[in-house]
Amino acid sequence: MLRLVPSRRPRKVEVVETNELQNRNLPSSNDTTTADSSQHALTCRYLQYSINERILIDDVSLSLSRTDITVVLGFNGAGKSLLLRLLHGMIKPSRGEVLWNGRPCNLAIRRKQAMVFQKPVLLRRSVVDNVRFVLENYGIHDRSRATELLEHVGLAHLAQRPARKLSGGEQQRLALGRALANEPDVLFLDEATSSLDPASVRAIEDIVMDARRRGTKIILVTHDIGQARRLAGEVLFMSNGRLAELAPANAFFENPQSHEALAYLEGRLP
Repeated sequence: MLRLVPSRRPRKVEVVETNELQNRNLPSSNDTTTADSSQHALTCRYLQYSINERILIDDVSLSLSRTDITVVLGFNGAGKSLLLRLLHGMIKPSRGEVLWNGRPCNLAIRRKQAMVFQKPVLLRRSVVDNVRFVLENYGIHDRSRATELLEHVGLAHLAQRPARKLSGGEQQRLALGRALANEPDVLFLDEATSSLDPASVRAIEDIVMDARRRGTKIILVTHDIGQARRLAGEVLFMSNGRLAELAPANAFFENPQSHEALAYLEGRLP
């Protein structure tokens, strides 16, 4: 995969109505952001998000591998979490488009995706009932499926415990088990291990790697460079709301091409 180091262009505020996108001149088949859907799970073009004329995500165009784990890195406030929400369709961009396998993100596509947040949101129910609630929402009423998911994330022995009385690591594993209930095509993780002890981090990483082997595309945000090195197949580096670099993981860590990424890896401010 080629490295993508976007050129710097002057920022400007431009709010484009959704139906105007149909008339926009999008890249030709020779553009580096236009991808063969057999190789790329996601393509986004000219993605911008602004609030009150303040641009928070600025002109992001990229294509992500179908199979590699994509790790999103960047300084605080770089737009990492916001980018995940745009890619997942939780919020609408002010401009641009997100394509999954060549198709615009819609409800049907989103139902085959899942997201795990830094702080899990759990129902005031037992552990197993938290999983059953999600399964039933997907029309899955096989009660054995809930048990299988709990076994998969190592919580079967805690099935009847109130979910909110679990430890932090156990709660996050429960959130991950719920996220995997529908065998999603894409799993987003937004700093899902940031406040966990090393053993819990390892348990989460093992589950994520297993999901990847089963065919789920993983896109995760982390500040843990060690974790990024362990998991990443490609690295997406954000800086000030812009895509500073997209490269294979080995190339990124050995020889970053943007000064922002180099400063980040060296522990310096850009």
